[in-house]
Amino acid sequence: MATVEKKSLNQPDETKKLQKAKRESVNVAGVTIARMTAEPGWRWSKDLRPVGGPESCPVHHIIYVVSGRLKVRMDDGKEEELGPGDVASIPPGHDGWALGDKPVAWLEIPH
Repeated sequence: MATVEKKSLNQPDETKKLQKAKRESVNVAGVTIARMTAEPGWRWSKDLRPVGGPESCPVHHIIYVVSGRLKVRMDDGKEEELGPGDVASIPPGHDGWALGDKPVAWLEIPH
């Protein structure tokens, strides 16, 4: 008989402290769900790329913004601003950063 598999992001399987950000994740039924929290001033190209990343983020993200504001710029120059309640598919080849003076938090499922 099938059972419910339950985990909490309040007790993550893994926590990674990143430059000006934190990634907490759980794996349920083979799917990783992460909560990202980025401080004001955080930017992928400034804070993560220098750690050995390529020119732009190579990951396809499906995200849900919980709080704060996030800006995304694709390599072709197109930009989107995301806020609480927004759901987005962000393909590889982008930069992203926290907007304003408050942290931004989002849930993501790498795709």
